[in-house]
Parts: sequence; C-alpha cells; structure tokens
Amino acid sequence: MRWEAERQSNNVKDQRDQMLSNAEIGARVGLGAAAAGIFARGGGKWMLIAGVTLLIIAFLGFGLFPEVKNRFLQGAGQQTAQTAQKRAEEKRRLQFVSVVLAETEDVWTQVLGLEGHAYDEPKLILYRTAVRSACGTTTNAIGPFYCPNDSTIYLDESFFDQLAKEFSAPGDFAAAYVIAHEVGHHIQSLDGTLDEIDSERNNADEKTANILTVRLELQADCYAGIWANYMKKQGVTEKNDIRSALNAAHKIGDDNLQKVSQGYTVPDSFTHGTSTQRAYWFNRGLQSGSRQSCDTITGKI
Repeated sequence: MRWEAERQSNNVKDQRDQMLSNAEIGARVGLGAAAAGIFARGGGKWMLIAGVTLLIIAFLGFGLFPEVKNRFLQGAGQQTAQTAQKRAEEKRRLQFVSVVLAETEDVWTQVLGLEGHAYDEPKLILYRTAVRSACGTTTNAIGPFYCPNDSTIYLDESFFDQLAKEFSAPGDFAAAYVIAHEVGHHIQSLDGTLDEIDSERNNADEKTANILTVRLELQADCYAGIWANYMKKQGVTEKNDIRSALNAAHKIGDDNLQKVSQGYTVPDSFTHGTSTQRAYWFNRGLQSGSRQSCDTITGKI
C-alpha cells in the first residue's frame, strides 16, 4: 500500500502518552478508587527509595569496578537506540493512521456528495491500554470501536500487532481495512442506521439483537470495501493488498475466532458475522463501489 507521501488528516489526536490513572482503570474493572490511590502513593515512596539506593550503588560500582561503568554505559547506549527506534515507529504509525483516515475522508466526501449530502468527518483517537470516550471508559480488550456519542473512532495501536501476530492478518492494507470499517459505522451514524438498529435491539431478544448487530457489522465491512474500491482506482493499492484485506476480514469472522479460542462455534452468539460473510460483503463493496449494494439491513446476508 502506497501511503507515505499522501495527505494526512487533521482529525487524528494522539493520546498514547496520556495514560489513565490506576484509579480510573481500576474503576473500569471494579477496583476501589481509594485502594488504587493508596497503592499509587505507596508505590511512589518505594520508587524513591529504590532510586536513591541504585544511585549509591552506581557511584560505588563505577569507582571500584571500571568494567561495571563500561557495561552500564553500553547498556544506556543500547536503550537510547531502542528508544529512538520506538519513537520512529510510533511516528510512522501515527502518520499511517492519519493518511488512512484522510483517504476515507476523500472517499466519503465524494460518495455522499454524489448523493447530495455533505460529509461530516469523524475524529480518531490513538491511545494505549485504556481511554475515556463519550461512550464510557474502555480498555483495549474491546478492540477498535466507534462511539456515535462523540463521532470518534478509538484505536489502540497494539491492535495492529495483534491483527498481524494473533490473527495472522499482517500488512498495511489489512490494518487500513480495520480503520475503514470503523468509518463505516460513522456513515451509519450519519444516515440514522445506528439509531434505527439500536431501537430495534432494545426491544428484541438476545438472538435477534445479535442478528441485527451482525447486519450492522457486515454493512460496515461493505463500506470498507467501497473505500478499497476507490483506493484501487487511484493506484494506491499494491500487489496482494486486496488479498490482505480479504484475509483480515476472513480471520476476524466470529466462527473463526470462536474455533481458535474455544474449539467450537455458537452461531446464536455471533455479533460480527462469519468469516465467509465478512469477506463476501467487503468484496461486494470493493466490486461495486456503491452504497446501494451494501443493504445488509433489510436484504439477505
């Protein structure tokens, strides 16, 4: 995927250095805020003691054993190099996310413009571990998500590594597909589909509610396919990019994930669609480039 020289979106906010406190994350998993505060203060005290002790040891070691000093300086140099490499990787990832979001902005401005509508662009927040959103405080265990209450996509960068390593779906285009899928939910929010389905789910039994959720997710996959269609036309895609995205869609199907995690599937619990369904609807959007082909809400899925 050719993206390095492309336009970057102004709607991406990097919050990876804004870690939530132990109390905030603890509240998310049911821990008491007071207990978390005591732990944090106690931890700070012990860190201070440990720091002073290490400083004394370092001075003594450097004076008595020169080889200790050399090893220490060598290790510090390696850490500095590793830090520089990490920062470069973080910068590259931020640029990548910004370019992909910009691409979706261009695509949906054009698509909705042809329908006679202006495109209200979403925001995207890149975070680590946990994040506060208008939909509540959430950990990265939930994966990438879109919050309609603030029209924002939330993305923990570790998901890209998880996608490549745990789901066997590597590649920039596969990662971009995930972002384009979340943007698809933003389109559903703009046209009222999310509100309509939420209303139906609130009055449905669990099985029916899950089916409605699957319909939403498959449409978002189809919308991601529309984005891929435009990228292909513009010559952004490279060999195997489309195959990479289709592979990602297949790998994160409910049936595949359940087989990997528990060895069997429970179809009534599916909330995103099977591997076959997800790959089919992404490909449908890719081939047509049209929203009219993405009716998973009332059509057959």
